Amino acid sequence: MTIIATPRLADLTVGDVVAEGTFPLTRDSLVHYAGASGDFNPIHYRDDVAVSVGLPGVLAHGMLTMGFAVQPVVAWVGDPGRVVDYQVRFTRPVLVPADGAAVVTVVAKVGAIDTDAGVARIDLIVSSGEVTVLGKAQARVRLV
Repeated sequence: MTIIATPRLADLTVGDVVAEGTFPLTRDSLVHYAGASGDFNPIHYRDDVAVSVGLPGVLAHGMLTMGFAVQPVVAWVGDPGRVVDYQVRFTRPVLVPADGAAVVTVVAKVGAIDTDAGVARIDLIVSSGEVTVLGKAQARVRLV
């Protein structure tokens, strides 16, 4: 059994990259998420419907993208209960091609440290291709 030590607040510096992740999203991923979430809006699996409402193609669910984005932080802190706040602004959709995958990449950096509260703000850079898809994505984590 591997035990992951909780990161220590005293060891962090603003600007440190603390976690990274890469997440491929396929049309199959979207169908599975639709089943789990109950969100069967056809813009998430049918190109014709997406285009008919003015979209460039099938889009990943925003909440799916948001969920993937925080995963590297959760893995880094070792306990999802340490994430005391998580917020994002949806800035661009993740377009998922009919064949292959859209790749969402996440880089998590220390944005601020509040030693009195024992909390670090982790800023997330979330992109797909060359496009940032979540703006002002921030998780606040309680550390020792």
